[in-house]
Amino acid sequence: MRFGLLCTANVESARSISDYVDYNVEAEALGFVSSFLVEHHFSGWNQVAATLMLQTCVATRTSSLRLGTGVMVLPWHNPVLLAEQAATLDVISGGRLDLGVGKGYRHSEFRGFNVDQGDADGRFEEALEVLLRAWATRERFSHHGRFWTFDDIVVEPPPVQFPRPPIWVAAASETSVRRVAAWGHNLILDQYASVEQIAERLAWFGDGEVAVARQVYVAHSRAEADQALARQAAFTRRTVDVSRSPDTPSGSHVLRYVNTEAHALFGTPDEICEGLGTLHAAGVGYVLVQLESGTQQLRRFADEVAPNVQRMW
Repeated sequence: MRFGLLCTANVESARSISDYVDYNVEAEALGFVSSFLVEHHFSGWNQVAATLMLQTCVATRTSSLRLGTGVMVLPWHNPVLLAEQAATLDVISGGRLDLGVGKGYRHSEFRGFNVDQGDADGRFEEALEVLLRAWATRERFSHHGRFWTFDDIVVEPPPVQFPRPPIWVAAASETSVRRVAAWGHNLILDQYASVEQIAERLAWFGDGEVAVARQVYVAHSRAEADQALARQAAFTRRTVDVSRSPDTPSGSHVLRYVNTEAHALFGTPDEICEGLGTLHAAGVGYVLVQLESGTQQLRRFADEVAPNVQRMW
């Protein structure tokens, strides 16, 4: 089983950004294979918005860590600018970009960008089409679509990875998962799904690379785990509050989970190993762990969980 990180950086100050970079440098040294960084806007609590910029900072301090986005929300990105910026990160990192993309789910972000959430599917598919075309050709081209119009353009620089950096798509419904498989892209599954839901989604996807996110806290007592779980629940409630539309209470699948912490792995090293073993038995081979900020949890997972998991099979 491979382990990467799903990160949500605090960008309150230069120091907090520097801490994020240092965190990833240590993660690479501890054996994590990747770091996927979220993109969020208008939260009010300093969540990272300039995802590619921060990952570029990490690129300059690391040498093997895969640098992912988890995820870039295509409905509000100019796909040509995104293709240019992402390719530049691929060049600076020596070909280590994993471009995670999604449709978005926070009502506050769609409202803030004045983008109709009902257009999310169409904007996502058109933006991805333009981005992939931009990376596939060194010739000038034009695009006249429903949402985007470009004339006589060529995207520079070209990415280092050939034929292009891997595309990771966040999806959960049967239709979305099967569509990702048909496109030939990789799949990201969210951190809230049960093992049974994950197994079902893996069956829909078939062969192909899948990363499963999971909230993790390595505790040395039940009391410590419970306190960490309460902190995580409070953070998730705050996120859900800004994500729901007052007119459409259900929204994304992320907002329909009854208990978002029900499948988090918060416990002793042995308990976490057991949970990861259950995921492995369901067919999961790549986990993006979402850890509490700071290096304590990073080190505990690397020292007390990862080696024991690898000895289980």
